[in-house]
Amino acid sequence: MAYEYRKFYIDGRWVDPAEPKEFTVINPATEAPAGVISMASAKDVDRAVAAARGAFESYAQTSREERRALLEKILAVYKKRYRDIASAIRDEMGAPISLAQGSQAGIGIGHLAAMIDVLKTFAFEERRGANRLTLEPVGVCALITPWNWPMNQVAAKVVPALAAGCTMVLKPSECSPFSAAIWAEVLHDAGVPPGVFNLINGTGPEAGAALAAHEDVDMVSFTGSTRAGTEVARIAAATVKRVHQELGGKSPNVLLGDADFEKAVKACVEHVFENSGQSCNAPTRLLVPADRLAEVEALARKTAESVLVGDPKSEKTAVGPVVSRIQFERVQGYISAGIQEGAKLVAGGEGRPAGLEKGYFVRPTIFSGVRNDMTIAREEIFGPVLAILPYRDEDEAIRIANDTPYGLHAYVWSRDLAHANRIGRKIRAGRITINGAPGDMNIPFGGFKRSGNGREWGEYGLRDFLEVKAVIGAEAQG
Repeated sequence: MAYEYRKFYIDGRWVDPAEPKEFTVINPATEAPAGVISMASAKDVDRAVAAARGAFESYAQTSREERRALLEKILAVYKKRYRDIASAIRDEMGAPISLAQGSQAGIGIGHLAAMIDVLKTFAFEERRGANRLTLEPVGVCALITPWNWPMNQVAAKVVPALAAGCTMVLKPSECSPFSAAIWAEVLHDAGVPPGVFNLINGTGPEAGAALAAHEDVDMVSFTGSTRAGTEVARIAAATVKRVHQELGGKSPNVLLGDADFEKAVKACVEHVFENSGQSCNAPTRLLVPADRLAEVEALARKTAESVLVGDPKSEKTAVGPVVSRIQFERVQGYISAGIQEGAKLVAGGEGRPAGLEKGYFVRPTIFSGVRNDMTIAREEIFGPVLAILPYRDEDEAIRIANDTPYGLHAYVWSRDLAHANRIGRKIRAGRITINGAPGDMNIPFGGFKRSGNGREWGEYGLRDFLEVKAVIGAEAQG
């Protein structure tokens, strides 16, 4: 097996687990073992949290300049290990190598560079008359991350925690542990002080729950499903710790009548299919004028038929497998539900793509004539499945867009920017993207409603790892 990480990174060293319990990670493209890790028990959680607690007092006192210099060292080492990280992401969760070497691994550089820039000018103290407001690190943080964008979610938590002066225990998904282990090696080689960053592996119900409940953990930052996020919050409530949640989405993509339909539909289909549909912000509900539904179907089918599904090692592959057999079966169930509930199948369908007999490959699928009360419109599928919903007028489009328990992201297309912005202001979501505009690492990421609370990325991500201390009468009066 290519990857063996049987030890945990605790207090600046790779250490054996308290109790040996191995887990084999499966390569989703081949269904063969990709490597092996150890799974943490409550004893390992206690040891990791104790290391973070022991390191907090000294690390919390470091200056903004010291923490910025540390991030610069991490960035330099990360760049040296870039290809190793990309290869690990490809092998552990099936991202095509072009995606793994592109945005999957590249976003780690993005988070580091953005936070280095934030720390140039970020004010940790502010005077208000004779009083002083100080932003201080929240404390020991438990960081629980999923498998779908492994380096994004690790960096989006670890980087601001380090920048704030927090110490931490990271528990990545057991489905994508190898890139996180290389991340630990990067931090070690960059000189992160012992105990400041700690890494354990394990399941959510065991290791994740132990972290969320731990009395010496001051904050839990969790990214994953809404179901799991509510459980983390419930467990954490007994110790009144801060809980930061980045959860699911069912993002609407509203094509207004004056949009560039060819450009917008192509961008939407490609976005949904990217990463095998395993992105919480994917625009999986495409809302289009009812009188142009046939046109949109044809454009969507054309793009779907041009997408190559296959071996993640091939540079030509656009869509790889979903992460696991469980996820494959879950997505198949949703495709079956769409057919049974009467949605029109425009492309794809049940089963694997032709010629792929092994691996968790899903046929990129498009449904049309979808009603917003159908299962495929209500629930987060987390696979390459797009639902096209017709609307009669813009008021109905806004109602459909907001008729969801989620509120992570929304997309609006119009040749008239003012028109797009008017619609965007009426949609309840944490992010609105107009006309496919590129992302920005300094713009906050997070949602409304059951998509979570708090924000990540840039300055807003840093603020979520800080507490406000008010010192009354700290300054001379008069």
